[in-house]
Amino acid sequence: MKKGPKIFRWVLIILACVVVVIQFIRPAKTNRAIDPAQTIESRLQVSPQVAAIFDRSCNDCHSNKTRWPWYSNVAPVSWFVIGHVSDARSVMNFSQWGNYDKDKQSRRLRDICEQISDGEMPLSSYTPLHRGSKLSADDVKTLCDWTNAERARLSAL
Repeated sequence: MKKGPKIFRWVLIILACVVVVIQFIRPAKTNRAIDPAQTIESRLQVSPQVAAIFDRSCNDCHSNKTRWPWYSNVAPVSWFVIGHVSDARSVMNFSQWGNYDKDKQSRRLRDICEQISDGEMPLSSYTPLHRGSKLSADDVKTLCDWTNAERARLSAL
């Protein structure tokens, strides 16, 4: 037998074993309990249109209402997905909006408009696998109009 096919077979066997072993390395997928009094919906005047956009384009990463897709159970993709959700929640979590002071809420509202206007959010790695999550020009206008109105309302308090 030639060495090339034999080495290739061993490489495949080792690779298959590594794939099986890494399935046992599972970071925690969490959806912490939500205190309804702390959510963005309870703290700001969120219209049904804005709530619908949040639900389809934002909440999976920026809230404790993540819908974990099947591929979030398969390493190493699960590590990537769980890491992104953890990072996103640490920056802004709609489920814990009430924990932010007024200045931070205003900054986060400004950031929402800036990032969606620049096409930075939702992430380009998210939209292909989540139908309908890509924001239209109307969605961006709706969210920016809303964030500007809420920032004005916050500053008047």
